[in-house]
Amino acid sequence: MLQTIRSNKSVQLVFGLLMGVCFGFFLDRAGVDRYEVILGQLLLRDFTVLKVMGSAVIVGMAGFFAMRRLGWVEYQKTHGSVGATIPGGLIFGVGFGLLGYCPGTMAAAMGHGALDALIGGLPGIILGSWLYVISQKFWQSTAERIIPFGDITFDELFGVSRWKAALTCVGILVALFIALELAGY
Repeated sequence: MLQTIRSNKSVQLVFGLLMGVCFGFFLDRAGVDRYEVILGQLLLRDFTVLKVMGSAVIVGMAGFFAMRRLGWVEYQKTHGSVGATIPGGLIFGVGFGLLGYCPGTMAAAMGHGALDALIGGLPGIILGSWLYVISQKFWQSTAERIIPFGDITFDELFGVSRWKAALTCVGILVALFIALELAGY
């Protein structure tokens, strides 16, 4: 089955569409595609978004480790830099703060008929993507070279196995979830 997916673009597109629909469904069920919930997160009054995204990180890590053990995926590292992270975070944050959606929650909100996501979000994503493409050479030649992080991972940074790093991350997230629940969030 995996070979069929890897070698057939049509199967990849159908599989990707199905995963996107499932992702949007779960975002909608969790309520994180609602402006009020996202605003509550930004105002530190409702931590639903944090809980959903933290849960997604845990599930994603478990899925990655399982697929890696089966030989379906390979571990790959990427690089980053302060020069790319700060402007990227600021641009993302301004759009997120103004509209109240990130790309995933915006797509889910459009799915349930939110006109603000359709009228404000979709053109914003298209414009932002276009601006990134036409300015990519600038980012690569300048911003990405300002204080580079390299391609070191947390497990390498702390000198522990990937499993220990992942389990530590899960422990921190679970402790955070428990603390939020005990505090009434």
